[in-house]
Amino acid sequence: MAHYEGAVQALIDELGRLPGVGPKSASRIAYYLLKAAPEDANRLARAITEAKERITWCRRCFNIAEGELCVFCRDDRRDPALLCVVEDSPDIIAVERTHEFNGRYHVLQGAISPIEGIGPEQLRIKELVRRVGEEGVREVILATNPNITGEATAMYLARVLKPLGLRVTRIASGLPVGGDLEYADEVTLGRALEGRRDVEA
Repeated sequence: MAHYEGAVQALIDELGRLPGVGPKSASRIAYYLLKAAPEDANRLARAITEAKERITWCRRCFNIAEGELCVFCRDDRRDPALLCVVEDSPDIIAVERTHEFNGRYHVLQGAISPIEGIGPEQLRIKELVRRVGEEGVREVILATNPNITGEATAMYLARVLKPLGLRVTRIASGLPVGGDLEYADEVTLGRALEGRRDVEA
């Protein structure tokens, strides 16, 4: 396979290490950056450097944060008795977009996946249990992804949290709005039936 001049190839290689960026996309992005005005490329480089220097993990919930606490943990208007557990920081943004949740978050920073060698001890589960005890949490909503690793993680967390005497709930998952029953797979349809609720007349 042909290689480019040292600096160009190094740029392509680094871009290719980003998730979801294959060799062709890496080449396209590299050429875009090389053709861009120097101030545009420098602005991107500065944004990456500044983010790496200034962003850390929130010491309470392990979301990304500038400073000790993230924006959600600093917000006193949020209900501290309600805790939504997610796998990663981007999941918080998805929940926030619904405007349906006004509690606090806890980021596991992953999901249990024996194949990838990720067990409970690699996740922020000990910290979650400690928070439940210290912060007077009454309900934990398990909002891990509706896939095999997310389900395994939710089941494990339910087993750990239930004995602590608080309400443990799981987000319902099922049919997307606008979808057709005939095209739904059996797991999704089964979950939709499981999560059915009373119809208000």
